[in-house]
Order: sequence, then structure tokens, then C-alpha cells
Amino acid sequence: MSSGASMMAPRCGVLTVEIEHVDAVTLEKLEKQGIDCEPKASTIMIIQDKYRQKTHFSKFGIPLPDFVEVDTLSSIEKAGEMFGYPLMVKSKRLAYDGRGNAVAHDKKELSSVVASLGGFEHGLYVERWTSFVKELSVIVARSRDGSTVCYPVVETIHKDNICHVVEAPAEVPDKIKKLATNVAEKAIKSLEGAGVFAVELFLTQDNQVLLNEVAPRPHNSGHHTIESCYTSQYEQHLRAILGLPLGDPSMKAPASIMYNILGEDEGEAGFTQAHQLIERALDISGASVHWYAKPEIRKQRKMGHITIVGPSKYSVKARLDKLLQRDAYDPKKVKPRAAIIMGSDSDLPVMKDAAVVLKKFNIPFELTIVSAHRTPERMYHYALSAKERGLEVIIAGMVASLTSVPVIGVPIMTSSLHGTDSLLSIVQMPKGIPVATVAIGNAENAGLLAVRMLASRDPELGDKATEYQHDLRDMVLEKAKRLEELGWEGYTELYLKKH
Repeated sequence: MSSGASMMAPRCGVLTVEIEHVDAVTLEKLEKQGIDCEPKASTIMIIQDKYRQKTHFSKFGIPLPDFVEVDTLSSIEKAGEMFGYPLMVKSKRLAYDGRGNAVAHDKKELSSVVASLGGFEHGLYVERWTSFVKELSVIVARSRDGSTVCYPVVETIHKDNICHVVEAPAEVPDKIKKLATNVAEKAIKSLEGAGVFAVELFLTQDNQVLLNEVAPRPHNSGHHTIESCYTSQYEQHLRAILGLPLGDPSMKAPASIMYNILGEDEGEAGFTQAHQLIERALDISGASVHWYAKPEIRKQRKMGHITIVGPSKYSVKARLDKLLQRDAYDPKKVKPRAAIIMGSDSDLPVMKDAAVVLKKFNIPFELTIVSAHRTPERMYHYALSAKERGLEVIIAGMVASLTSVPVIGVPIMTSSLHGTDSLLSIVQMPKGIPVATVAIGNAENAGLLAVRMLASRDPELGDKATEYQHDLRDMVLEKAKRLEELGWEGYTELYLKKH
């Protein structure tokens, strides 16, 4: 912190920081002089030293990767024997955006890795290698009275150890979201002071959530909140440090994706590429550009970001593909929003009509056989995993008791009772197990009902559904006009007479 900033501090109602790499000793002195610093100097001191940060959180029972301080070649060799390889070696201070981290793949690489980080005198520690499946982040806001609110869990996707893309909300099971939020909130409650904090996390293969590190400020993983949430992380930070009520952190858009504009080249060539990307973004629905106006561009330097909000993950990912001029989204890799399940392939002649409708409205779906009688275990696991896999509606009646996802039953025509037995089995579901239904054999209406359900929080799909209704209206009006012009006999001869 500069001397000028120290002189200005007494005139501030509240003093806060935009990055943790400040003179925390001066902050502490200012606090002793009665200056209100948020978050507190003690918190900044903990966060500045990554090893001290890990030690602090471990005392509060926060789950972390195993770690140990190293200060000699023999100590880091011992750590390698204890943790195995690859071994993550980290600087204690001034480490961010991939800087200050290095990986030793075996014992022979230890000396060169240590040298690349400035030597043991620079202050180093090592972590057991974490085999994670996703990197998650939670923005936590803490008010002056200690109360907290958490933003939805997001997934961060890194490129060369730098955050490249942030997807909100993260596509993980609800229990993982809850666990991640609990870990993040517990970590921030162990620190002092108000403000917005970013908690970066690892999701491991065995569904553990481990804390990676904390930033005591608005963070790259929270930039999407400007467009996608009711209260942006920046407004929330001001609310928190000023003692105002914390705002609603929930998302006002169903899905969001944030893309960091990283320098692809040096000098003018880099600026040209970035400006071309921005120009394409201006033609993308739901996209907002944030350009940081940095005077110099370097490879991998964060120059700005683009946030895309939309009605679904499928939609925002497709728009990002368009922005980056990538190949069209592969339907085989798209997570389905709807499912059509049948007890037997003999139902396909009826149920295909629902598939035709979903395809017409460009809704990704899956169609499969799940028999309650012949494959009960498959039905059980299918239903229980439906929500976690991102399904939003299921066309089939037999799984309603096992999932909270809305279910639409389609009565199938039978030879003995002409489908009334199938209809009654659906409409007589017990209280607490709601199932929507349609006319016997009318899978087309089931597909259209699924469209309307999805359209209730998908404005684009809602527009398509409305357009479909208008087309039906126009078709009926056209038939009425022809009937009136031709008379019933002429109309019958032209359009209804059987050939």
C-alpha cells in the first residue's frame, strides 16, 4: 500500500481492497488508528500466504488436499516419498493465475522445479496431487454482522492454469452443490471482516469437495453475476462492507457462461484478434462484452470477458460455439432436457410422435426402454438419477414415484380395454405422486405439453410454442375460409372424399 493511500485512509468511511497483494502490515496499523478496514488485516495476512491459509483452514476442519512446508532438498524429497508423484509445488506468496505453481513428475525434477519458483528462500510448500473431475467456485458474501449469503455453485474451466470459462450453475448433483456451499461458507466464517469472497474448490472422483484457495474480493469466477444474478458480486461487496442488507444472490437467468478474453498474441496482432472476437460477440443474443482497456496485451493476459445468458445450458454453450467459430454443437454430446421412456419397443409407433415434436422444437432428448416389470433395477436407477443428469421433464408414467422431475403419462391403446386400463393406471396415482396425462395414444400432445413446461422458463422456446399455436390458428382459419367459399359439398369433394 502506497504512502498516498495511507494518507487518504483517514478520510475514508470504509477502506477495502481490490486485490489481496497489498501491505497488510500498514492495514493493521490503520485499524489500530481507528480506520474501518473490510475485510480485516488479519484476513488479508492469512490469504496472502498460501501455506498460512492452508494451516488456518485445517484448524477449522475445512477439507483440504494434504500439504506440508518444504525448505530443503531433503524435505521436498521426503514430501515426494510421502505424497507420491506427480507432486504439486507451490509458492507461499504472490501466486495466482497459474504463476507460482509447478509440478514435479518424479524425484529427478525436484531441483529444477524448485529453481523455477525462485528457490526455497522464496518460501515453498507442496500438496498431494489432487485427481479432480471438476473445479468449482462459490462466491460468499459476508456482512458486517457476520451473516452470509452464497451465490450458486459454478464450474471453472482452466486453460494453462488460467480460468478460461465459467459455467453457471455448475452441472453437478444437488448434494455436491450443497456440500460445496457448506465448505465455502464454513471457510469464510472462520475469517474476519465483511465483503465478498471467492472460494475455489476441487470435486474429486470419489465426490469429495476440497478447498483449493480463497480470494478476499470480487473474483473472476463471479463476473457472470453482473448479468446473470439479481445482485452482482460488486454491488454485493459494497452492501457487505457498508453494512447494508445483503442482496439476493440467486440467478435471474436459467443459465450463464463467462468467457475470458485472453491475449492470443503480442501487440497489435493481439488487439486485432481480441477486437474481432468482440465484434462477433455483439451479434450474439444474450452476450455482454466487458473490455478492461489495458494498454498492453500479452499472451494469456486477461483483457476482458464476455458473458452469455440464456434459457438453458444447451443454448449458452451453442452461442459460445458460434462466438468462437467452433463446429456446431454435437447432438450426441448434448445433455438431454427431456426423456421419452417406454416399457417395450411395441410402444414406439405411438411414442415416436412425442419424439417428432421435441425434434421440431430443437429440444435435446433421449428415448429408451425402461420396463417396470422386466428391468426394475434399471427403472429405479434411471428415475433416481434423472434430475442429476439434467432432465427437466419425462414422458412416461411409471417413474413418477421415484423422481421430482415432472412426468407426463401417455395411455397406450390395448386390445382388450382399448387403453382405458392404461389411462386409469395413470390418473389413479396416489396423492403426492402427480402425473400429467393426455388422451389415449396421443403422444403428440405429450410432446407439446413437455414443450410448454420447458417454455415456462425458456423465453425462446416460449416464442416458438406461441408461433406454433398461431400456425394452428391460421390453418383452421384457412380451412374455414375454403369451406365457406366452396360450400360443404365442394369442400367434401376436394378435401374429404376418400379415394
